Amino acid sequence: MPQKHVSGLVLVTGATGYVGGRLVPRLIEAGYRVRCLVRDPTRLQGRLWQTDVEVVTGDVLQPDSLIPALQGVQAAYYLVHSMIGGADFHQRDLTAARHFAQAAQAAGVERIIYLGGLVNPTADMSEHLRSRQQTGEALRSAGVPVTEFRAAVIVGSGSISFEIIRYLTERVPVMICPRWVYNRTQPIGIREVLEYLLAALAVPESAGRIIEIGGADIVTYGEMMLIYAQVRGLHRWMLPVPILTPRLSSYWINLVTPIPAAIARPLIEGLRNENIVRDRLAHELFPHIQPADYRTSVERALARLQASDIETAWSDALSTSQSNVPPVILTTQEGMIVEQRQRVVPASAAVVYTIFSGLGGQRGWLYMNWAWELRGLLDRLIGGVGLRRGRRHPDELRVGDALDFWRVEAIEPQGLLRLRAEMKLPGKAWLQFKVTARTAEEALLTQTAFFAPKGLTGWLYWYGLYPFHALIFSGLIDQIARRAVDLQQKQAVVQ
Repeated sequence: MPQKHVSGLVLVTGATGYVGGRLVPRLIEAGYRVRCLVRDPTRLQGRLWQTDVEVVTGDVLQPDSLIPALQGVQAAYYLVHSMIGGADFHQRDLTAARHFAQAAQAAGVERIIYLGGLVNPTADMSEHLRSRQQTGEALRSAGVPVTEFRAAVIVGSGSISFEIIRYLTERVPVMICPRWVYNRTQPIGIREVLEYLLAALAVPESAGRIIEIGGADIVTYGEMMLIYAQVRGLHRWMLPVPILTPRLSSYWINLVTPIPAAIARPLIEGLRNENIVRDRLAHELFPHIQPADYRTSVERALARLQASDIETAWSDALSTSQSNVPPVILTTQEGMIVEQRQRVVPASAAVVYTIFSGLGGQRGWLYMNWAWELRGLLDRLIGGVGLRRGRRHPDELRVGDALDFWRVEAIEPQGLLRLRAEMKLPGKAWLQFKVTARTAEEALLTQTAFFAPKGLTGWLYWYGLYPFHALIFSGLIDQIARRAVDLQQKQAVVQ
């Protein structure tokens, strides 16, 4: 089948995942019509591009659901990986890929674009990497031309491999290094991965090819950690050890990072091989793409911790049904600790906004205000700004205003207030209030604390003070809700 530039409908599987979720908006920006295949459409809630795509419910493990999803599709991205689905992930991958290949062939799809793993094909591959390569073979089994990109560590917040590097370096000053830490790899930034995936649609010569992609540097995993530490301003030491099996390494990663041992183990087993690019096909087909060096990719990934970029990582889908509103969620996301509380308030969104936008200054912080004052005093003693700045106006706020030891970073009238901490901290912190109207007299209040710890000190600071913070933040959101109800009732009496 002669290949041509793709101009028709493009299907993306894995749109709720790390790579797929970033690829979709770039496809839209490039002018492509996009359809997303997802098992649960509600997981796309909060994505800014949700209304710009067609959403089809389906599952690659259920062949019948693929027929409507692939109808009229010219090219399809296969970005599904079932490793987190259990110990039999390899067989699930192969079954799903065969289903997809057969359905794509029946629907007349002209191209499949797949992102697999980079490895030396002559090496003794781990089951995980063998599964990634066998998935590519399964996608080719029905005869549809496949563009298979193979990448090693993808550098970007949210990539599991990079998150292992991030958390180990952040939390462990002296790193115990088994043999795999000294194997070479060729990490690539997520920005370049997306450029390759997008460019494949416009380069018909890439059809039916296996293309190895990597960054400008070949480094060991140990060097990756040390470079990451340098970028973060951390001092780290490497302690080589003769033994630390993949099983033991996975338990250590399970202890130190948020990544479960069941997921970490197959990844660690894959690190026993050198994963470097061995041909120049990527450069020949896509000469306009110039991959960055590892340090630059790390700096780009960490830029999400800067105030101007962090908002793009906060598109969480929040439930709006009373029975599904969790009172508190504590998790890690994009390298940050995220503590979120929600309350359904029997008051209008405007009234709730009035209460939380009036915090600070002479009004104080509604709950345990003495604790806020003590924190401000301690901050002043170590050279910080403390609480002495107050607020510019008792009722009005604008972006850039100082508010005690916070700075107003974002405002959406009657909707959102985000504050950036300016007190002395071993990291960076934000406090966000958001209100969403459910009815004219009922609203969902969401209070979220974000903390990006710097090194082990940052993690010890957060978890050491967590019981105290949990008490204060829980009391704060309860007081905001209570004051909103009181204000609503007063306004009703006046009317």
